[in-house]
Amino acid sequence: MSMSPPLPLHRLAVIAHAGDDVAVARQRIPAGSLINDDGASFSALAEIPAGHKLARRTLASGGAVRRYGEIIGWATAPIAAGDHVHTHNLACGQREVPFEPSINSRPVEPYPEEKMRFFEGFRRPDGRVGTRNCVLVLSTVNCSASVCQMVRERFRDIGREYPNVDGVFAVTHPGGCGSAAHSEDHRMLMRVLGGSARHPNTAASVIVGLGCEKNLASTLVADQGLQGIPCHAIQDLGGTGKTVEAVAAAIRLVLPRANAHRRTREPVSELVLATKCGGSDGNSGITANPALGWAVDELIRHGGTAVLGETPEICGAEHLLIRRAADPEVARKLIERVEWWQQWCRLFGVSLDANPSPGNIDAGITTLFEKSLGAILKGGTTPLRRVVRYAEPISSRGLVFMDTPGYDPVSVTGLIAGGATVVAFTTGCGSVFGSTLVPTIKLATTSDLFRRMQQDMDVDCGPILAGAPLEAVGASVFEKLIAVASGERTRSEALGIGEAEFLPWSLGPVL
Repeated sequence: MSMSPPLPLHRLAVIAHAGDDVAVARQRIPAGSLINDDGASFSALAEIPAGHKLARRTLASGGAVRRYGEIIGWATAPIAAGDHVHTHNLACGQREVPFEPSINSRPVEPYPEEKMRFFEGFRRPDGRVGTRNCVLVLSTVNCSASVCQMVRERFRDIGREYPNVDGVFAVTHPGGCGSAAHSEDHRMLMRVLGGSARHPNTAASVIVGLGCEKNLASTLVADQGLQGIPCHAIQDLGGTGKTVEAVAAAIRLVLPRANAHRRTREPVSELVLATKCGGSDGNSGITANPALGWAVDELIRHGGTAVLGETPEICGAEHLLIRRAADPEVARKLIERVEWWQQWCRLFGVSLDANPSPGNIDAGITTLFEKSLGAILKGGTTPLRRVVRYAEPISSRGLVFMDTPGYDPVSVTGLIAGGATVVAFTTGCGSVFGSTLVPTIKLATTSDLFRRMQQDMDVDCGPILAGAPLEAVGASVFEKLIAVASGERTRSEALGIGEAEFLPWSLGPVL
């Protein structure tokens, strides 16, 4: 009986870079499968699940292992060609990478004016352009959160009477007191609330406090320049019921003004796109993240803005962003934020290496380095123009980095507060994240995930695994961005997901 000829590795797995030590399985590779890798033949020594790594060559214990042309970790045991490479034989370690600021920063060739793309957006008095038209009930403190939610419930069907208003939403959170006044915690919360009230997607706001909290409405208004926004305190108004009535009356007064806003034709250069990955898998760096990166480059060539976040999830890949920094000062600020995270984690006895979640690991990601190298692909290839703190205003065009945690709701809350008007969220395990203030487009890394969670996914990036050109899938992401910015509802919006996902970052002691 003749044996079947070995199958070419490129049909079974994806090789990100010619020199990589591993390839990522397109689908499950049964143990014993005969494989030909550019003339070298070997067998799969174990079953390789889809999205997991297969060794292309023999690697000694302690040797570096490469994917994306970069080190993703070191072998903790001898690895043979055909082995499954994962947590049982690969781990992070210490790596020294030379500091080479701006060596790969290349000027962007913008599209000529006649090639400008347009969307239908809401132009605000300050010149910024929104993608939604919302009214917010903002709590200064968790003590007023229930009142804000009670007010919101009175306006659930507001679209019938005010069709140009996308909704009345309660912006609530667990903070506002228990931290030192004007501490970093307090300042971050004020930036988040101020950024939400001033957001291009916000037509009007009402602020609701208790009356004795650290984050008093008067403090918030003065710090964030929110003069003119109605403020109400539960203690001053005589309790819950009276406050609900007073705030509801204030909302009714602003609704006609909010409804008067209309969409107008605006250049895509006015869009601010936040990028995020959550529930990543072994295919994230092959399909959804690079497809989103292609769309980011396209938006930036049109004069628009894109924002990367998740500082813990660039560790191990920060040297690539440093090489793309527009100037050494931008590179220095990025390094400063990475070093801050390393020091902060040490205070709690935590290592950034612990970042990959159980879901990430089950889906094929082994180390933080591997996760980070795939994550930064969302940022495309253009120069990094600016680094900002959490929830600081995003005022530069081009690619911007914001210092945020990796945790989805905390990260996106800061990106939105900074001024992002659309969120693109890539996922391999399947996230149901959404935001009420800013539409979230979810990109599935595989067609299987897209079919399985079709109620939650907006774009299928899986065809890349079947040979579809990256440019074609990236173009579909860019077209979806324009459609959603113009008013097309995302899956998460249709499901009503988003209010509970508003979660400002809190990093200080609770007193």
